[in-house]
Amino acid sequence: MGISKRTAVVNSNINVTPMVDVMLVLLIIFMVITPMLQKGVSVDMAKTNSPAPMPDADKEDSILVSVQRDGAVYFGSDKINPDELTTKVKDRLTNKTDKRVFIKADQRARYGKVVEIVDDIRSAGVDEVGLLTEQRKATVTAPRPAAAK
Repeated sequence: MGISKRTAVVNSNINVTPMVDVMLVLLIIFMVITPMLQKGVSVDMAKTNSPAPMPDADKEDSILVSVQRDGAVYFGSDKINPDELTTKVKDRLTNKTDKRVFIKADQRARYGKVVEIVDDIRSAGVDEVGLLTEQRKATVTAPRPAAAK
């Protein structure tokens, strides 16, 4: 009878496959959820070099009016008739001491339409109107070639 020694080989490597699976699932979840976190209606806002920060626009109780490029007006995420805007803003501001409304207008919306919306909001008794914009992305320009002499 021969006695053979069996030695178990110990694997000291870390198995990263479960971690990769979890990370991919989290990535997919965040990709699906992120567009839903945006408040109001999606519009292509005007881009500026130095926008003023307005952190109050992201609050849960802030009043947001959106103007799309075709002239459609949204109060929060509800499409409304522009004639009803003044009364809706008045109703929402009855209990508030901070009378501030934020406007998110499409960059290709007609200027006259946006001015009408601002005027309707002002006539509702709003103290401050904030126009939301986005930061313009910095473009890298190639250096100019030197002029030949």
